[in-house]
Order: sequence, then structure tokens, then C-alpha cells
Amino acid sequence: MTVDGLRMRYGDTEVLHDVSFDARPGEVLALLGPNGAGKSTTIEILEGFRLRSAGHVDVLGVDPATADEGWRARIGIVLQSWRDHGNWRVRELLHHLGSYYTPYRQPWPAAELLAAVGLTDRAEQKIKTLSGGQRRRLDVAIGIVGRPDVLFLDEPTTGFDPEARSEFHELVRGLAAEQGTTILLTTHDLDEASKLAHRILVLAAGRIIASGTTAQLTEVIAGQDEVRWTVDGRPFRTSTPDGTAFVRELFRTYGDALGELEVRRASLEDTYLALVREQA
Repeated sequence: MTVDGLRMRYGDTEVLHDVSFDARPGEVLALLGPNGAGKSTTIEILEGFRLRSAGHVDVLGVDPATADEGWRARIGIVLQSWRDHGNWRVRELLHHLGSYYTPYRQPWPAAELLAAVGLTDRAEQKIKTLSGGQRRRLDVAIGIVGRPDVLFLDEPTTGFDPEARSEFHELVRGLAAEQGTTILLTTHDLDEASKLAHRILVLAAGRIIASGTTAQLTEVIAGQDEVRWTVDGRPFRTSTPDGTAFVRELFRTYGDALGELEVRRASLEDTYLALVREQA
């Protein structure tokens, strides 16, 4: 996937300004940004649902604006919500949707897919009887039923409990590592982005303002660990790029007089907030 100089204008308002990035097979790429940053517009252009104003876009060797049904069969999409048919049974719906892919590729067998998303015991239930978290798992199953080469995930774990979220993360890692699926993830869950993404893009006001791994972004932007301690009851606090080395020096200097030691590592959240505030 390659995006070069992407621009999007609605009337006199330009919502994307020269956006450029790429994503390799088997890579999980997270797109972060505040509401109104241009994330949804970018994704819709890559999915072929919206025409761009300018720039070059290549997804699986094809311009999404001119893609055919064969190309669409290679794309998976998990939206924030999906209007389903409540009276369909879970297995029945997945089997039906999988049949649309058979002219182009072999879909994921319903039984295997249900196991992958943790819905095996709900296979014969009507969709309208599922809980919110279970319906979200079904959304994911619908998105990957055609074994996509590129998968777009828009806030995929909304409504998941911690166990379901962990299982979903394993599924995403498996799709990327074992099947070579390119995955573009949009999320407001910074912990999720940190755990899943090989690289992170931060989009603000229609521009990519930073990109890199979690460690790279944290080092470059946030970069400082916060260390707090007391000596004979007196509190101290400082910021340092190497909390471990600083703590060792504290022990050498104060020994047993050192108390209430606390080290707060710089996080992706710190980085993200610093970037967005700086852009604002």
C-alpha cells in the first residue's frame, strides 16, 4: 500500500494536506488522531468509497478509485458499527457472506472463523440475541470472512471486555504474521495501538505530524522519565532521559536515606498528547 501526496478538499475546505505513507505485507499500521483529523476520509479513499482531490494511491497494485470486484474481494473492512439482519443466525450469515467471495478466492470456513473470534457457542443464535461485545466479534468475523490481503479496522474492539480484547489482539497478530495481511487500524485506545502496531502514524488537522514505532515516537517526542523520591522526608522530583541510570546514581548517593522512590516511564499517551497539543 502506497499513499503519496494525498489531498482532499470539500469546497473551500482542505481536510487532507499532502498525506504520504506506505504499509508493507504483514504490517499492522495504526492511524491515530483527534476527531476531525481526517482519519475517516483517508480510510474511505483507501477503501475506494471516496474520490480524492489529488495525489497517488496504490492498494494491492490498484488505484482504489478504479478498482473492480476482484480487487474488492481482497479487501476486508470492520466498521465502527454494522447494520445486520437480526433474524439471521450467526453461522448462516457468515456462510452466506462467504459465498460472495467464491468467484474470486476461498473464504474462511464458518466453523474456523467462529472459533477464531470466539463465537463457536453462539453459532446457531439469532444475531439480535447477541450481546454488544458478541455483535462486535461478529463484525470482525464479517470483515475477515474473505481472507483479505488488506484489512481496515475502525475502532475494532469497542465493547470488548478485557478477555475478548486480548483474544482479538492475538487474532490480529496471527493475520499479520501467518497470512501476511496488511492491517490499517484506527483507534482511540493508545494502549491497543502500542500493543498491536508495528508503526504508528499521528494525523492532525489533515497532516501526518509524526510516524514511527511506539519506542521511536516516545523517545523523540516525550523522551523523559519522571523520577520522584524523598531523602529524610523531603520530596524531590526530576525528569531524565534514562530513569534507570538516574535511580542507580540516587542509590549510590543516598543509600538507605532514599525513600518513596517512584519512576514513571514516558508512554505513547504522553507522546500523542504532546504531538496533538503542539499541532494545536
